[in-house]
Amino acid sequence: MGQIKACLFDLDGVIVDTAKYHYIAWKELANELGFEFSLEDNERLKGVSRMASLNILLEIGGITLNEEEKVRLAEKKNDNYRTFILKMQPNEILAGAREFLEELKARGIKVALGSASKNAMTILERLQLTELFEAIIDGTKVSEAKPNPEVFLKGAAALNVAPSECVVFEDAEAGVEAALAGQMKCVGIGSPSVLGKAHLVIDGLHQMTYEKLMELN
Repeated sequence: MGQIKACLFDLDGVIVDTAKYHYIAWKELANELGFEFSLEDNERLKGVSRMASLNILLEIGGITLNEEEKVRLAEKKNDNYRTFILKMQPNEILAGAREFLEELKARGIKVALGSASKNAMTILERLQLTELFEAIIDGTKVSEAKPNPEVFLKGAAALNVAPSECVVFEDAEAGVEAALAGQMKCVGIGSPSVLGKAHLVIDGLHQMTYEKLMELN
């Protein structure tokens, strides 16, 4: 493995918790369609694209729709979700995230975002974090979903570093698999039972330091 030169971050669940807003928006849609959508159901949507999430939701509700109707509902869900994130405040950044990003920048480590979210730019702007990222690879720039490593490989390319010189921070199993498939080191944020394949698992970025990062070399 190469010397660590860059860190690539997933957005949801790593830097900010937008999961609650996704859940409320999906729940509203399910209620309109006449069925309940629980937090347990919502676990199935973690790290899954919008259309794939809609298909899971419809399966839970036992509803079959044509493609045109599906696209309309997916857009409706996204509109609901955007009304929430447009009200987000900088204090919604997860504990330790800004501090760790600033420490990396001060130490000369390159930083990129690697998120499937098509709303990533909006969220970073609301949180006043945009300037801490040298490259932002979001859902508008990739065609393959995690566990395909495309989003992270594009991030490494944008930073002009080799994949082996990157460490990925992820909260979803598919994201950890994407990092490993891209030949990168990975820090999982969350439960070791879910993210056990990662090189290190922590509760959140408040537990991360430059020294801990260098131990992954």
